[in-house]
Parts: sequence; C-alpha cells; structure tokens
Amino acid sequence: MDVRIVTVAERPELKSSFADAETEPWPAFMNEDPMAMLYYSDVRTAHPEYGLIAYDADEPDQAIARAFCVPFAWDGDPALGELPADGWDGAIWRSARDRQTGRRPNIVSALEITVPTHLQGTGLSGRMLAAMRDNARRLGFGHLIAPVRPNHKHLVPDLPIEEYAGLVREDGLPQDPWLRVHVRAGGRIVATCTRAMVIPGTPAEWRAWTGLPFDESGPVVVPGALVPVHCSVEHDYAVYVEPGVWVHHRL
Repeated sequence: MDVRIVTVAERPELKSSFADAETEPWPAFMNEDPMAMLYYSDVRTAHPEYGLIAYDADEPDQAIARAFCVPFAWDGDPALGELPADGWDGAIWRSARDRQTGRRPNIVSALEITVPTHLQGTGLSGRMLAAMRDNARRLGFGHLIAPVRPNHKHLVPDLPIEEYAGLVREDGLPQDPWLRVHVRAGGRIVATCTRAMVIPGTPAEWRAWTGLPFDESGPVVVPGALVPVHCSVEHDYAVYVEPGVWVHHRL
C-alpha cells in the first residue's frame, strides 16, 4: 500500500471517517464526551494544519488513518511531568480558550491516532505518530505531549493507572502496546492524568450507549472502558472518569 499523509489544510475535502463504520475501533460511549463534541465540531475551521489524514494512493478519496492535535499555552515543564490532570479534555478546552482570547500556544498535544481495526498491527499507527511529530516540529514547536489512552488498560479496569503505566517487559519497554509505540518513537512516560476524559450521563443514557442494565448503584465494568463507570440510581446519574498516561516527545 502506497500510504500518503496530508494535513486537513492541504486536503480539506478529504473526510477522516473510514469507509466501513464497523472498522472504527472506539467503544460507542467514547463518542459521548462533551469535549470531543466541542473539538470535532470545528476542528477543520480551528486547526486544519494540526490534523493529519492518511490515504492509499490507489484510493485517494478514502481515509485509512487519522491523527489530530491541538496547540495551547502551558507554563509547566512537560519534561518534568508538569502537565494538566484533566489530560485529553483539558487540552481541548485550553486550546479553545487560547484561540478565543488570542493567547499564543507554546505546546502541542496529541488527541488521537486512529487506525481501522483491519489495519491495526501493520505499523500504520507508528507512521502516523512519526508524521504527527514531524508536523508539530514543522509548525515551530519543540514539544509534543500525548495524554495516551493505553489500549490494553481495559483488560484490568480495577488496576490504578499509576501502577499500569509502570508495568514493563523484560526488555524495559512498557507492557502496554500503545505506550510501547510512543516510547519506541522517542517519547518518555512522565506522568499520569487521573481525569483525562469525563463522560457524564444518566443510567438510561448509559444503557443506550452500552446495552448494560445500569440498574444498581456502584461501579459498573463496561467493555472497552479503562476503569469502571460510577452509577448512582438514586441520583439518576452515571459518570465515567477515564485516566490517561502523559507521554512527552521532545522534538
């Protein structure tokens, strides 16, 4: 496959969705994050030069992978792990705030690198990460940070994110495959973000999103979720607070 990677600014007409919706790897409930709705509703207007889309040269009008970032202003030292506790959501709202107030960004945060299920394991995610690093450098930034969503954390939902982030193989690389991709690309695990993404809803909404009953108060293990969802039947809410792992890439 002859893979080409372009920015949204270069190919504004090229959609980032995949031909077959069933190849999208994200659990359905992930689409309900309010901050995601804020970002993806105007990414092509706000930050087209920070979005990357890959396509096969033989099918130039169909995306085969995507990667999105946002810039924002930050006073902490990312190399020391001085990064927002609200991770993914925080990167989005800070970027939107800075754009509205005219504050100049000095750092770029990754938001997602998505490869359809049938192309996972082909090395495409690593190529998208390399392209993301190159693009941030081209735009004049010296740091790329990523509130990584470890892709095997959902297998151990009760394990604290700090412990999970510290799990390594015999060769010293992270046990988690997606963290391993980042480290191999030159990234360093520097911190965790305990509330990288917050998805609130009612038990009825979570039933619709997951097909689970959500009829008892307490933690609910949801397939694909990194930690249990907290449900309160008495107060008619259920909230998912997803953790993440901050990885710092010096460009």
